[in-house]
Amino acid sequence: MSALLLALVAGGVVGLALGALGGGGSVLAVPALIYLLGFTPAAATTASLIIVTVTSLTALYAHSRAGNVRWKTGALFAAAGLVPAAVAGAAANRLPQPVMTAAFAAVAAFAAVEMLRSRRSSTDGGSQPVRPVEAAGTGAGLGALTGLLGVGGGFLAVPALVTVLTFETQAAIGTSLLVISTNSLASLATRGATLAGLEWAVIAPFTGAAILGAWDGRKVANRISGTLLQRMFAVVLLAVAAFMLIDAVT
Repeated sequence: MSALLLALVAGGVVGLALGALGGGGSVLAVPALIYLLGFTPAAATTASLIIVTVTSLTALYAHSRAGNVRWKTGALFAAAGLVPAAVAGAAANRLPQPVMTAAFAAVAAFAAVEMLRSRRSSTDGGSQPVRPVEAAGTGAGLGALTGLLGVGGGFLAVPALVTVLTFETQAAIGTSLLVISTNSLASLATRGATLAGLEWAVIAPFTGAAILGAWDGRKVANRISGTLLQRMFAVVLLAVAAFMLIDAVT
């Protein structure tokens, strides 16, 4: 299968995940770029940030038109992650490739377990008060994760927005895209050294397919149970995490 076709297929899957779940696309983008398209871990995390940033901004526009974005609260949540994202992005260039692969596998496995445990679809409209300290801490953690591993953090941002800030699910998905875009841009600002050597002939079609997939993903989310979508995605993610961890230690 040609690199172009692989990029288009992988991009479509990543976009579907982002559009349907408000996150999770980058935890598939990185392994796809490494194992299907031959990127190094460092180049894959940088390319993933580009793909996820552009795709998230596109999906954010769609969700904002539907009234699903809480701009003020989302901006404050995202602001807490700006500095951690930039610092972690600079540090990522110095990590050995096996360490990055193992760390990414661990995060992917954690995300899968959290998705399997999540009951966010039944917690909409919660009444617990907003806890600013926890919100800031969660935002900072997501920023660091984005910068270090090239993941947008939406798979953690959505449940955090539901449980910490008591958002409804659709508002959490829409607002998480604002957080993802902001953190990814902050991390990209520190990765100038790896931008020059990227394979743009692969990244461009990958991104284009992801954008189209994100629009379709939003339609899928309206037709299929959110819990079912999460569980299906989590099973795939566990398999990817196991493969990457085995690769890192062998």
